[in-house]
Amino acid sequence: MLGEYRISGRRAADISASVERGVGEGALKPGQLLPPMRELAAELGVNPNTVASAYRILRERGVIETAGRRGSRIRERPAVTARESMRADVPEGVRDLSKGNPDAALLPPLRDALLWAVERADAAPVLYGEQAVEPELARLARAGFDAAGVPAGPVAVASGSLDAIERVLAVHLKPGDAVAVEDPGWGALLDLVPALGLRAVPVAVDDEGPLPDEVERALRGGARAVVVTARAQNPTGAAVGAGRAAELREVLAAHPSVLLVEDDHGHGIVDLPVHPLAGAGAGPWVFVRSVSKGYGPDLRVAVLTGDAETVDRVRGRQRLGPGWVSRLLQQAVVRLWTSGAVDTGAVARSYGERRDALVAALAERGVRAHGRSGMNVWVPVGDETGVVSRLLYAGWGVAPGARFRMRAGAGVRVTVSALGVGEVGVVADAVAAAIGEVGVGRRYG
Repeated sequence: MLGEYRISGRRAADISASVERGVGEGALKPGQLLPPMRELAAELGVNPNTVASAYRILRERGVIETAGRRGSRIRERPAVTARESMRADVPEGVRDLSKGNPDAALLPPLRDALLWAVERADAAPVLYGEQAVEPELARLARAGFDAAGVPAGPVAVASGSLDAIERVLAVHLKPGDAVAVEDPGWGALLDLVPALGLRAVPVAVDDEGPLPDEVERALRGGARAVVVTARAQNPTGAAVGAGRAAELREVLAAHPSVLLVEDDHGHGIVDLPVHPLAGAGAGPWVFVRSVSKGYGPDLRVAVLTGDAETVDRVRGRQRLGPGWVSRLLQQAVVRLWTSGAVDTGAVARSYGERRDALVAALAERGVRAHGRSGMNVWVPVGDETGVVSRLLYAGWGVAPGARFRMRAGAGVRVTVSALGVGEVGVVADAVAAAIGEVGVGRRYG
């Protein structure tokens, strides 16, 4: 059943760690059936309840799944196998369009903002027991939320979008609960959900975001939460438009207990307006904005608002862990937002010109591609591995779609941040040569 790998341990924690180690080393493969609990207990010389506890730990950690009498198996995407590992190594001399990073030339210098924050800290150090949120950051964030039509709510600060989403899911859901996620979608989120012991339910998307009938299906199937990307969806570039937002609000209104999480990580790099879904029903909600794409990933600051109970839960749990996000970094973001260090319109246009040019150039060559907003272009393909390999040989590194999808068809993601407008034609030629003709369709894949 397990080949040459032998599960070891006499305590539940040791047994579960042994299974995780086997998965991480590749000795236990996705989909592989684990021994029945009584059989493994006899082999290890322990009580069957000990093995049952180990399997429960593994389920909660997103490593295995249990299907009644059909037994327990390693998940197809075990939480200990990060999607980041699903990539083609880009050798020296190959242009890397795979990493999803912003264009460093469009990021503001941080020196002045950090010095400004340090001077404030020297004059009035932040000590234990003080506010976790910089008051001016809260004011500016709330003003931005108001301008975008996000409902009223308190403001909290997290260490990036994923940290915010993790905290929100953790304070509302319990292991085994289902979460509706975009497919294809953000690989880090698709890793996070099973790592929290939750079950990801894929929801198909098009250029306008999640399809309403897919969201309805997921919610009717018992999903307790739904995560939606407002703009610059990764990897497809989808952005929720006014019409789609109205349809999704109608779906959500029929499921008032469902937790809604909106991720606007594209804030600062996208010129399309945001159409919030928050307020569609009486259920809990949060709206998250990160500064990573527009101001630099290493700032590790995201602001979020939501219903008072949810935000209070997040703040309370945060107090028991890190306490707060560095007020130095919060103050630096205040300075960046108020100093005019970034022309967000120019940044959005720069990404838009490159992205739109690549989509258009691919269309001229008979290749269907998607990229309505942000810095990524998604190209559906038939043979994902073959396309990635051929592009590497041609001198271009792209991200394999397996990092971003569950049920969706194969594809590759091309990040335009490192691409000059004058290079678009060369890249389009290489992509077209690698994949040949592709079909058309409303859904990705």
